[in-house]
Amino acid sequence: MANYEAFIIKYAEIGVKGKNRHIFEEALVRRVERALDPVGEFKVTCIAGRLYVEARRDFVFDEVIAALQQVFGVLGICPAVTIPRTDRKLPDITALGDAAVRYFGDVYELADRTDDRPLTFKVKCRRVDKTYPMDSMEVAAAIGERLLDAWPALKVDVHDPDVLFHVELREQVNFFSEEIPGPGGLPTGTAGRGMLLLSGGIDSPVAGYLVARRGAELEAVYFHAPPYTSDRAKQKVVDLARIVARYTGTIRLHVVNFTALQLAIYEKCPKDELTIIMRRYMMKIAEELAVRNHCICLITGESIGQVASQTMQSLLVTDQAVKRMPVFRPMIASDKQEIIDLSQKIGTYETSIQPYEDCCTIFVAKHPVTHPRLDVIEAHEDKVREELDRLADEAVETEEVIEAAPAP
Repeated sequence: MANYEAFIIKYAEIGVKGKNRHIFEEALVRRVERALDPVGEFKVTCIAGRLYVEARRDFVFDEVIAALQQVFGVLGICPAVTIPRTDRKLPDITALGDAAVRYFGDVYELADRTDDRPLTFKVKCRRVDKTYPMDSMEVAAAIGERLLDAWPALKVDVHDPDVLFHVELREQVNFFSEEIPGPGGLPTGTAGRGMLLLSGGIDSPVAGYLVARRGAELEAVYFHAPPYTSDRAKQKVVDLARIVARYTGTIRLHVVNFTALQLAIYEKCPKDELTIIMRRYMMKIAEELAVRNHCICLITGESIGQVASQTMQSLLVTDQAVKRMPVFRPMIASDKQEIIDLSQKIGTYETSIQPYEDCCTIFVAKHPVTHPRLDVIEAHEDKVREELDRLADEAVETEEVIEAAPAP
């Protein structure tokens, strides 16, 4: 492996943000600095549409890549070898050619290569420093010729090369030939704050991840129903919040005791409407917590038709309980396998499938209503609204707040 001293961070959407671009770039710099702080000492700068991460001391390559792959806004990570100026001048073409030969020898271990098939390459030069005495095409051609002379295992292919070797002539020279994918999206904190309804299932952590990937900062609410749900079920949700926090930073998890309210709904509302009425009160409580914590949306993991409470009619009735903000459902058109695949990718799946029930699964009607009417639901709520609202207020006032720091 080459002696990488730096990483070039590519981003996509940020580059088209116009006059607000600097806001996103500054946010991305902060997120990268925070992600890298536990794994080494680095200087992070943004120059001419690129982020540069320069190592100040030794580091473990895999740890740095893993950290950067959890930063929203990072499109690609390019491990780079840098060559500084000498006497305020960039290296001449002979020095560049020699450095390129060493780079290919180290990165692709050409001296030990046993494969009979040539390794194809193309040199692409970007000359930002226009004072350099050769233009981009001349630099690329000269370095390509030097590489061919030095390594018989190489062959030029300008159309579909195995290796696209980048040479950048800037304040310093950058060599890189690999782009490791990042998560993409926008930096956390650039799109406001949302309140995620987080259960112990597969869907809601994925929903939080996807909205956070669009720049949202997350808080979360979990509805706990002791003794019908165990402390282990609660810990499972804390663990899920900590996994999502790898990408977002620490998440404040609001744990709401839902037992009294759930029992009142179970005892005094029609059995086929239990799920929909419980869900409406969860949304009301989540909205109140969101307002108090400066969130501007609710986020859920619902998808159309997955369960009885997620038919289009049920979602319509559920939404009418929320008066002050939108409800975002990023999983709305996803099927279960797509959600499972993404949960495995982000690392929440194995925790989500642990067999600890949350409060949504305890009081389940045998035949839940799938096409509820808002006027009917509200009429039944009106009969016990005073008691239900009082219990909801008590649940809000007695919340427990847990700071879910990123899981290691």
